[in-house]
Amino acid sequence: MDCLFCKILAGEIPNYTVYEDDNVLAFLDINPCAKGHTVVIPKKHFATVAVIDEVDWQKLNAGLFQAVKKVEEVIKPDGLNIGLNDRPTAGQAIAHLHWHIIPRFKNDGGGSMHSIVKGEAGEVGAVAKLF
Repeated sequence: MDCLFCKILAGEIPNYTVYEDDNVLAFLDINPCAKGHTVVIPKKHFATVAVIDEVDWQKLNAGLFQAVKKVEEVIKPDGLNIGLNDRPTAGQAIAHLHWHIIPRFKNDGGGSMHSIVKGEAGEVGAVAKLF
């Protein structure tokens, strides 16, 4: 497999580990947005959210929770953005499911999740009818 994250898991590419358990590896992002920017990946290869099963999702989230605690403890940020980019249109650059933990600091110039997309969302009531 030619997956960068799978190569990290196989030990072919070094990383700076933040947290690891049987199901996840969390490591510092090589191209960080902020001090302590951490990537959390499942040890099993899943390309997107659509292909992971519920049990593995729960295991991954337990590891994500532990990684967040570690980042909070070590970096002591004023806040965090935690998210994932699912598929290329949403910014997923590596086709291996992963979360970003981005520490935030007062006056760092960053925005909220609402600052990611500036397109037309539609009226909530009309969209709600789709569900």
